[in-house]
Amino acid sequence: MLKRYQIVSERIVESDEEKSPILVYFNPDESEKQFLVDNYKIDEHTLNSALDPDEPSRLEFEPNHLAFIFKRPRNYSAKDYLLFKAATMGVFFSSDFLILVLNEEINPFDGKHFAKVTSLANLMLKLIYRSIYHFLEHLRVMTMISDDLEQKINRSMENKHLINLFTLQKSLVYYLNAIDSNGVLVEKLKNNAIKVGFTQEELEFLDDIIIENSQCYRQAEIYSNILASLMDARASIVNNNLNVLMKTLNVIVIAIMMPTFVVSVFSMNVKIPLQNLTYAFWIIAGLAIFSMLGFLLFWHYKRW
Repeated sequence: MLKRYQIVSERIVESDEEKSPILVYFNPDESEKQFLVDNYKIDEHTLNSALDPDEPSRLEFEPNHLAFIFKRPRNYSAKDYLLFKAATMGVFFSSDFLILVLNEEINPFDGKHFAKVTSLANLMLKLIYRSIYHFLEHLRVMTMISDDLEQKINRSMENKHLINLFTLQKSLVYYLNAIDSNGVLVEKLKNNAIKVGFTQEELEFLDDIIIENSQCYRQAEIYSNILASLMDARASIVNNNLNVLMKTLNVIVIAIMMPTFVVSVFSMNVKIPLQNLTYAFWIIAGLAIFSMLGFLLFWHYKRW
């Protein structure tokens, strides 16, 4: 699927013109891939790599354009069960065109970061910056989910919430790899700034991107370390909650056994004391209740 865009009054607007400078391909079919290879001289291997979610970020210089792949957060849905993963975006840039290749249909120009776009090179940098900001948004969401899971674990006696926490920790590992991979990419862009043709303003923006990506990586690393260091403690909480439940159940069972034992003794089919008394039933019932209360008081005294 192809969508065309152009820059109008420093904003990205969708266009119907065939010669629009900004082309966005969503899951291109074979004919669209062949069109890109034949008309824009895009390397077929790089094009296929842009659709591979496991492909790391990388930068390549082709004869007539710049090609790079960077990581971005994949759109989360409920069916992912708290598993956040990273996707890829392929960018093919020259002074005349900017081609984006994605493996899912999204709006790559959403958000306040695209309110003022001065050039195709500026738009290319804003795409990377938007990806970093998107990672930070997901990290905030993951922190809120983690806090909610911690509260549930404190009361839980099953492994469901603990498994969710493991899934969240796994997601942070994916994000750490993706953010680190993007960091290598922006460093290469800075080292080849003259070859790319960045202006002084774009170079300053690139420096800001490097700082933001570094901060994003440190934040993800801190969250990952916190989850990893406290995982054993949270597993112990679940086990302790289960032990407390078993202890309570044992108290209830033993407390019930005491009056059952008293009643069973006086229910034997032989001659027993009190069998000829008028109030024998109430006396036996009182002994049963007294035995249960006595056991509970003893349990409380021993602080078991």
